[in-house]
Amino acid sequence: MENIYESTRDPKQNATSKQAILNGIAPDGGLYVWPAIDTVDLDLNAIVEQSYIENAQYILEKILPDYTKEELEACVHNAYDKSFASNKITPVKKVGDLYVLELFHGPTSAFKDVALTLLPQLMSTALKSAGKKALILTATSGDTGKAAMSGFKDVDHIGIRVFYPHEKVSQIQYRQMATQEGNNVGVYAIEGNFDDAQSQVKQLFLDQELHQKAEEHDVLLTSANSINVGRLVPQIVYYFDAYKQLVQDGVIHIGEPVSFSVPTGNFGDVLAGYYAYLMGLPVERFYVASNSNKVLTDFLNTGVYDKNREFIQTISPSMDILVSSNLERLLFYMSGQDHQKVASWMQDLQEKGRYEVDAQTLQKIQALFSGDFVSDEQTKETIKDVYEKEGIVLDPHTAIGYRVASMANSSTPIVTLATASPYKFSVDVLDALSKEASDEWDALKKLSAHCQDPIPVNLAQLESMDILHSGVISVEEMKEVVEKGLGEVR
Repeated sequence: MENIYESTRDPKQNATSKQAILNGIAPDGGLYVWPAIDTVDLDLNAIVEQSYIENAQYILEKILPDYTKEELEACVHNAYDKSFASNKITPVKKVGDLYVLELFHGPTSAFKDVALTLLPQLMSTALKSAGKKALILTATSGDTGKAAMSGFKDVDHIGIRVFYPHEKVSQIQYRQMATQEGNNVGVYAIEGNFDDAQSQVKQLFLDQELHQKAEEHDVLLTSANSINVGRLVPQIVYYFDAYKQLVQDGVIHIGEPVSFSVPTGNFGDVLAGYYAYLMGLPVERFYVASNSNKVLTDFLNTGVYDKNREFIQTISPSMDILVSSNLERLLFYMSGQDHQKVASWMQDLQEKGRYEVDAQTLQKIQALFSGDFVSDEQTKETIKDVYEKEGIVLDPHTAIGYRVASMANSSTPIVTLATASPYKFSVDVLDALSKEASDEWDALKKLSAHCQDPIPVNLAQLESMDILHSGVISVEEMKEVVEKGLGEVR
């Protein structure tokens, strides 16, 4: 099978789609990309007639070509047949003048479920082909960790270790991770923020001594973050599916453009939309919505990416990120697939904490992407305003995307991605609605009563579940945890 994926930093570091999914990150620290993705020929007329599951199979066959049709059918059905509360998987709702793509109907009430119910199936299939075992390392700002553990729980030949910033996730997010069952699961709070955890995970992937020990155990080290191409490609499907729903509802005709507003931290979600655009989805513009950690807004406006700034803890914690890893993939395509430039920018980021792209690259980016940011106060205003006018409750991340979209002067329909259930952030949502609660559990109940909407079952049961993971470690101790985990994969 032809190696269609290669590192953003070196074309010689290439792999098949199965190898890329198992490796997670390229050996040189770059991210796997498919240079020819814009040559994929998808039939929009077919897509608007097919179900979500049929579209997932159709699209994945094009971008994961060394999986057989039968393998992909099994992976997609195992992922989606019984995991989502909505039979549409990701339904679109009209909210005011905008359209909201609800991505939170999966087992952990967050958008990561769409990819992280499928990635374990893709990885397990690839491991069988390779005759290997795997240990997954994942840094999370709140949602990825739980969604990954839920997907990988007790999957044969795979272990998972999750690292999240201590006391910098919501109580709901904490309990979702700390109560996770599974013989192959380990969860650790780290002293530091998400960027500290993510940077160390990346370093561990490049640690030769650790890889040597992994080989001795016949275990591959890999990732479930969106740096893994197997996490990224399932997200392409819901962009096409949103378009399909707008066509079916008579909002647009096939071939007419739409725009998307995406609450963004690590840049993976909006990058999946860009991949859909490269594969032929008619998109006019992507609005990249940030919170007060507005490193992406500044980059999109100036071409300078500078993480040397204060890290701000906000009410949208999954976006509290200063190093947006997936931006590297966008830079690859927008620079004319110049591996050398990308490697140089990433070296500058590592050594100086900043880089600046050339004028031509910035011009290409700005032709398709706009960036804006929203403060906590504005986020709360938006939650209250949308509820009072439309009777719909948005979570803080979705509210940021919604506000940025509502500020856009666009005659094209805009779809805002709803990335989490408001119940995951019930204290802040209730506060935005001018209601008080004694704690997150009280907030869940009061929010449900106020909105006359049932609490998602997976969140309602959290309060009574036992805490199974309570370890707090330093960044330096992460390597020790991983070394121990290598011997525990069964």
